[in-house]
Amino acid sequence: MVVVLTDIDEARTSGHGRLRRIYTVTAFVILASLDNVAIGLVPPLYSPIAADLQVAESTVSFATAAGYLVAAVVAVGWAYAGDRSDRRVLLVAGTLLWAGGTGATALASTYTAFLLLQLAAAVGLGAVGSVGFSVVSDLIAPRRRGLVMSLFGLSQGIGTVAGTLVGGLLGAADWHRPFLVLAGLGVLASMAYLPTYNIRRGQSEPELAGLLAGGGRYEHRITLADVPRLLARRSNVWLVLQGVTAQLVFGSLVWLPRLLQAKAEAQGYPQESAIVVGTIFATIFQLGGLLSIAGGLLGDRLQRRTPRGRAVVAAAGVLAGIPFYVALFFLPLRIDAPLDADTGAVASAVLGSVLTQPAMTLSFLAAVLALALTSANAPNWFALIADLNLPEHRGSIYSLGNLANGVGRAAGNGLVGAAFGALSRSVPPPWNFAVGLAAFQLFFVPTGAMYLRVARTAPADIDHVTATLRQRALSAAAGKPSAGGDNIAGS
Repeated sequence: MVVVLTDIDEARTSGHGRLRRIYTVTAFVILASLDNVAIGLVPPLYSPIAADLQVAESTVSFATAAGYLVAAVVAVGWAYAGDRSDRRVLLVAGTLLWAGGTGATALASTYTAFLLLQLAAAVGLGAVGSVGFSVVSDLIAPRRRGLVMSLFGLSQGIGTVAGTLVGGLLGAADWHRPFLVLAGLGVLASMAYLPTYNIRRGQSEPELAGLLAGGGRYEHRITLADVPRLLARRSNVWLVLQGVTAQLVFGSLVWLPRLLQAKAEAQGYPQESAIVVGTIFATIFQLGGLLSIAGGLLGDRLQRRTPRGRAVVAAAGVLAGIPFYVALFFLPLRIDAPLDADTGAVASAVLGSVLTQPAMTLSFLAAVLALALTSANAPNWFALIADLNLPEHRGSIYSLGNLANGVGRAAGNGLVGAAFGALSRSVPPPWNFAVGLAAFQLFFVPTGAMYLRVARTAPADIDHVTATLRQRALSAAAGKPSAGGDNIAGS
């Protein structure tokens, strides 16, 4: 994260100040990761939770889908508050809320209690992503947004993978355990964030550098009157709407551990061992997400050549990843371990199979390529939101995009579960899971098309933001009032 520090006035920062900024970035990354651990915790445990609460697995998955939706809806309110007030306080409050709901989930003895507590946790989860994005966008200069946004997205991705791993391994024998552990970590992280450096709004913008260096402040805050104009901007509309179709796919992919579990069960492994198999394979396959850094760097490089660059990179990535995902779903699972082997032996066999079993080697390569390509979406989407909107609007636009993401993810997670059930009448497990997941890949096609539309409208919107910030800096330096809202319609 050193690259972040070079964008927050390192040269003018004392040793003590630099240490506090490093601490701030570290604490923030931990917060951003842990909330995604909570998001990824439940899917690997669908079958034991369903058995304990005496409901169907699809009913448990409904709680996950509903949580996505609730988190996305409340994030709009969190983000609007964050664009107007102290973001640090909101981040701590949100973290404590999701930690409390997650810990209490472990005590649920009925499905109703489980659902309500997961929804309570989701209310807190809505704060970290939306308010956190606003914070990150003020840490990063435009020239490096793709790279550092890839690190921001990667911290979230690592959190989701860690949630899958912690849930599947720590909860394979007792599904309650990981919820209690994560709740404790959330409380500790929120306390650690309290003494962090308060990041100034707009501090990374080159047009505001002179104003802030001279002791001035960027005073503009979002108002309700700004919202209709922001939603009328076509770039924002396409960036928001692409989240629905993209997350229909990504929401369905939370069932990947279940597909791999079903493949292991088809070979005769008992449920506990099969959960371990599915969890470890799904975690290994997520390694391709590390290459989102390459997508962010490529977006930065092309963006310096043309203001269409980031959108083109995102479009190409989501479209090119489709065939590799389909191959991953249908390749056979091969591991060499006795059916009655303990967890350690099964885990060792899973890891070894990637090197010794050709089918698993191909699956690993397909997963890495699929994730490497589609992960170019996230950092460039984050960076485009920041490039195309003024500092006081970014959290709110991000939250609207996140709402669309939540709708898509909830729909994807829920609908694909129903699709698996319908397919099982004619296609036996595990292939009903494979066919359903492959069909949902089609939603990446309109996602790519919407990014190409953004490529057409982005240049004018970026010019508008630059001109507005420059005008406001000059007005503030001259002691004159400037327009408080986003008074140019843009593209």
